[in-house]
Amino acid sequence: MKKWKDDKNASEPQEAAGAQLDAAAPAESDAGAPAEDAPDYQAICLEKDKQITELIDRLQRSLAEFDNFRKRTIKEKSSMYDDGVKDAFEKLLPVFDNLERALFMSEVKDGNLYKGIEMTFRQLGEIMAKMGVESLPGVGEQFDPNWHHAVAHIEDKSLGDNVIVEELQKGYKYKDKPLRPSMVKVAN
Repeated sequence: MKKWKDDKNASEPQEAAGAQLDAAAPAESDAGAPAEDAPDYQAICLEKDKQITELIDRLQRSLAEFDNFRKRTIKEKSSMYDDGVKDAFEKLLPVFDNLERALFMSEVKDGNLYKGIEMTFRQLGEIMAKMGVESLPGVGEQFDPNWHHAVAHIEDKSLGDNVIVEELQKGYKYKDKPLRPSMVKVAN
C-alpha cells in the first residue's frame, strides 16, 4: 500500500473505495425488494424456453423435409431405371418377335443358321427373364383389357365368355405393368 505524506491525503483513498462499494451494491428499497433496474429472470427464462421450442420445431421440420427428399430421390432413381428398362425392351420386342418367326418358318431345323438363330433367341429370352420381363398368358385364359387387345371375335358356344382363342402377337409385362399387350382373338 502507498504511504501518504500527510493525513489530509490519507483519507482520500478510503473515501474513493467507499464510493466504489456504494456504486457496486444494488439499490434496494424497503425490506429487500428488488430495484427497478433489476432484470426479471423468470420472463427471460420463459422467452428462452419459447426460443428453444421454436428452434427444436424448426430442426424437426428440417429433418422431416430432408427425410422426405431422400425418399423421393430414391423413388425417382428407381422410376428412372424402370423407365429405361421398359423403353429398351419395347424397342427390342420386335427383334425378339422376328427371331421367333424365323425359327417357326424355317424349313431346315438342323442347319447352322437355324441353330444360331435359336441360340440368339434363347439368349435374348434369358436376358429378358433376368431383367423381369415376362410373357403374358394367352390361349385359354380369360380376356383382360388391361393386358390384351382384342382384334377379332368369334362365336363358339363350346368355349366360355371372353376366352382367348388365338394369340396373334405375344404380349409382355415388366414388373406387373404391361410392356406390350397381347393381340388376341376372343370367343363369345
